[in-house]
Amino acid sequence: MLSTSDLLAHTLAETDFHPRLPQQRRLYEAAKAAIHQQQLGAGSKLPSSRDLARDLGISRNTVIAAFEQLAAEGYVHSELGSGTYVSDLQAHSASMRGVGSAPHTPRAAAPRSTAGSVPLSRRGQALTSFAAGPRFEIQPFAPGDADFSSFPFKLWQRLQNRVWREARADLLDYGQSGGYLPLRQAITEYLRISRSVKVQVEQVMITSGTQQSLDLCAQLLADVGDTAWVEDPCYWGARRVFEARELKLHPITVDSDGMALEEADLATTPKLIYVTPSHQYPTGAVMSLKRRRELLEVAVRKQAWILEDDYDSEFRYTGRPLAALQGLDNDDRVLYMGTFSKVLYPGIKIGYLVVPPALINGFKSALYDLQRPGQLMVQAALADFIALGHFTTHIRKIRQTYGARRELLRRTLVHQLGAQLAQTVTISSEESGLHLVVELPDRVDDVALEKLAAESGIQVKALSTYYLAPPVRRGLLVGYAYCTPEKIAYYGRLLAAVIQSGVR
Repeated sequence: MLSTSDLLAHTLAETDFHPRLPQQRRLYEAAKAAIHQQQLGAGSKLPSSRDLARDLGISRNTVIAAFEQLAAEGYVHSELGSGTYVSDLQAHSASMRGVGSAPHTPRAAAPRSTAGSVPLSRRGQALTSFAAGPRFEIQPFAPGDADFSSFPFKLWQRLQNRVWREARADLLDYGQSGGYLPLRQAITEYLRISRSVKVQVEQVMITSGTQQSLDLCAQLLADVGDTAWVEDPCYWGARRVFEARELKLHPITVDSDGMALEEADLATTPKLIYVTPSHQYPTGAVMSLKRRRELLEVAVRKQAWILEDDYDSEFRYTGRPLAALQGLDNDDRVLYMGTFSKVLYPGIKIGYLVVPPALINGFKSALYDLQRPGQLMVQAALADFIALGHFTTHIRKIRQTYGARRELLRRTLVHQLGAQLAQTVTISSEESGLHLVVELPDRVDDVALEKLAAESGIQVKALSTYYLAPPVRRGLLVGYAYCTPEKIAYYGRLLAAVIQSGVR
């Protein structure tokens, strides 16, 4: 068993253990962690300050300062003439619960979750049952993940440093005008040119991403119990937002031309219509012009708001990006949203929402009152990144990279699956996005194949799990952006073997 000195020395030697903290604070943190983890149990005697300083090769004053902090917070106590000991934290907590409390009265035990923690509300249990975090962590072929390792870190750091050197106090505030004006101007110009969006700078709101944009729309444009039309299959993030706001979800089937409205759908009255027309998620379908015009007409007739999620329009590998649905809207029924998380890096947490003129004041007020957005320093660096041409250069670079990876993955799967499966397995041919779809026969259990792939370290997603109504298609979503060519070749062979085992 490690001595106290060895235990603390081992912790302090770890390269990721608070490397930038002062030495006395690092020692304090190491001792506190050992106490919480019961590596130093209640009653354990600590070495003298002189002995510990010698063992760790640090000054005695550093050790004394750390001990004093631990004692002040109740982690240790000194006994005159004996030494310093670890306190019994559980006994301390029990005694504190009794101070000033009423006599104990027996009552029925509160229900507990299976993990033994405080139980969630019914809504909380429903929202967390999907467990999106563990299901979507970055692994080979995880759909929707971008290769943010190719982001120009040093350039970004220089831009951020320049913003900080300016020492502008106004950039330390929350921001009350919908976001940093130069960034909103840059986004306005970009959307006009690349996406044919009809927009003035006043209509652009900077959000923390698509999830926040959707949440604002759900809160401000619909009430509890209102109906939201959603594509089926549907992006899980949108579904979770609408469920959290207690909207009734009405799934509408998606075919090769996008959302396909039928008489039964038209008999309902939506407040919101959520669509991904330029590259439907997850199927990859592109909404036809006829369907776009039909949807706009329906929105006007039913006084509904269309929420256009343009999540990956930058990743089109042949020809120009498709024009946005919003550009066809002559009645101000479309709210258009995009994000920088896919093209730059997820943690930047910056997206944008373009609202019709009549909604500007309401959304600007709610963004400030409900969200307290902030991040103006990062927004300022991003505005420079775009204005200086780095954004365009970066998109061009990663578009070439992803296009090559997509083609390699497709060739690998086609070659490995062989001609015998060509009649039963279809690989999507859309020249856009961050994933492709391997469509499987209806008899194949795509959920079982997803689990089988996971055993080989491959994070594909079953297409059937994205449906709200009973699924009409089976398949696997296979991402290629966050996967080097070497890994695509290796894991592509493994994935083909998994598919072969399920189809035969």
